[in-house]
Amino acid sequence: MYVAVKGGEAAIANAHSLLADRRRGDRSVPALRLDQIVEQLALGVDRVMSEGSLYDRELAALAIVQSRGDLIEAIFLVRAYRTTLPRFGYSKPIDTGTMLVERRVSATYKDLPGGQLLGPTFDYTHRLLDPELAAGADVAQPLLRETEAQAMPRVSAILAREGLIEPDGEMPQDHVPGDITREPLEFPMARDIRLQALSRGDEGFLLALGYSTQRGYARNHPFVGEIRIGEVELELDVPELPFAVPLGTVRVTECQMVNQFKGSAKAPPQFTRGYGLVFGQSERKAMAMALCDRALRAKELGEDVVAAAQDEEFVISHSDNVQATGFVEHLKLPHYVDFQAELDLVRRMRAEYAARENADMLKDKKEAAE
Repeated sequence: MYVAVKGGEAAIANAHSLLADRRRGDRSVPALRLDQIVEQLALGVDRVMSEGSLYDRELAALAIVQSRGDLIEAIFLVRAYRTTLPRFGYSKPIDTGTMLVERRVSATYKDLPGGQLLGPTFDYTHRLLDPELAAGADVAQPLLRETEAQAMPRVSAILAREGLIEPDGEMPQDHVPGDITREPLEFPMARDIRLQALSRGDEGFLLALGYSTQRGYARNHPFVGEIRIGEVELELDVPELPFAVPLGTVRVTECQMVNQFKGSAKAPPQFTRGYGLVFGQSERKAMAMALCDRALRAKELGEDVVAAAQDEEFVISHSDNVQATGFVEHLKLPHYVDFQAELDLVRRMRAEYAARENADMLKDKKEAAE
């Protein structure tokens, strides 16, 4: 046993060495710098920060390098590092209404107070490979112009003036927001806990569920009320001071979906909301999150739960890509004892099956002879 263990240790060490070699690649090619990843692979960095639950661009870039570009592995690395950090406190809720907006679009109103800002987006690009990028061509500076600050009221506020959308609602005074990084998940869960889980859930999984709701598996008919991307300020209440202390700014993406609602015994027909908020620029994830959030409110709104996207336990239990990766990839680990037990069981079952077949054959021959 000791020899096997030592041999296993040596094999693992060699595997790590080979992994480092493959990660580095051809030595004649310059090694990637973290600032290159932060600046030029920003959307990958944003996803790692969001699903890793840690806003630090350089650490996310380091995780991407260490994982050889496997974003789920990078997310795992960031979460593991996050557990080593001290917790100083909880910041105040961010006010996205005061966001320094870089991109703001709405599919519900063409002319919005404050206007629509296309910002940096792939929405209007041709999906054609650009060979000039491979040649390292210079990129022209974007056009800039001076503008005056304009108020950007939410689309939901416009609808609320006519009472056409459910109110935002007030947080109960005695409600303490949960923290899924420190407390185990319990079902059913409050919406704030559910939104936390969705925010760091796997983008692909939530995208598929959100897509399913649009194809009739939840009878959702969504409109993008508003998507905002920009910088918001973080503030921390310090007991010794009579005011909140600014900590800096973070870039976030916020999505508010507007959905039809035919009403119930307690509520008139009106629009309802689905909400998504994630780190960085990741509007596809924020939209998928908002679609799933609205679908998961089915019971709250008195709707029938008929689709997977409306099943809270199914969605939340399977949305975490780190947990899903661990459960799937653990199948690669030794299962020798379990498999031998299954092998013995199958052999016994086959022997019993063969014995029954022989018995039936002899019985048939005997009956035919008579």
